[in-house]
Amino acid sequence: MTPKPTLLKVLDYLSVIVLIIAAYLALVYAPTEQIMGDVQRVFYFHIGTAWVGLLGFVLSAILGIAYLVTKDMKWDIIEVAAIEISVVFFFITIVLGSVWARPAWNTWWTWDPRLTTAAITELVYVAYFMLRAGVEDPERRARFGAVYALFGGLSAPITFMAIRLFRSIHPVVIGAANQNQEKMNMSGDMRVAFFFALFAFTVIFIDLFWNRIRLGQLESKVEQLKLKVM
Repeated sequence: MTPKPTLLKVLDYLSVIVLIIAAYLALVYAPTEQIMGDVQRVFYFHIGTAWVGLLGFVLSAILGIAYLVTKDMKWDIIEVAAIEISVVFFFITIVLGSVWARPAWNTWWTWDPRLTTAAITELVYVAYFMLRAGVEDPERRARFGAVYALFGGLSAPITFMAIRLFRSIHPVVIGAANQNQEKMNMSGDMRVAFFFALFAFTVIFIDLFWNRIRLGQLESKVEQLKLKVM
């Protein structure tokens, strides 16, 4: 495996730094929400992980198209990296949402449109890896994965728009579609913590994404050597 690029090493350290700052802003700097109390502080990481999770899912659909057009395996490697990282981040989103929901809604889970579509999206991409595991030929696996990622990518915008399309108790963070929807109002300090969390998790996503691509390239080389031996 080629030595890690200097820029990636810097990004590794930067990811740790911005995560620590984001945690400080969420847990200390941001004021306590008057109604929900300290549990609302989960919100900053909840939205941050959701943002990068959905971003990766949409990106994977674009990468799927790139593979289908070019048949270049590098796009398959990048696609897998995007989905693998996003599945982890989106799982964290769902867990943090449940932690927030328990005191706010008096239940860990409710079949609200946003929660339901989020759960379906997570399961769709878990199934993606089950599909890939059942196909041995690299090119067939890449082709099936690209088609799956392309159609699976539709679940991301549906999840995002669910609270705007259907009646939902889930608050709208930015922009409400109508006056009947609950909109989360943030103070200036809350906005600082919110937007920095988005920035921090974007940096972390890029760092993990780059590292996972390098790992995928190594896995591809190992697989090719195995096929030659066989």
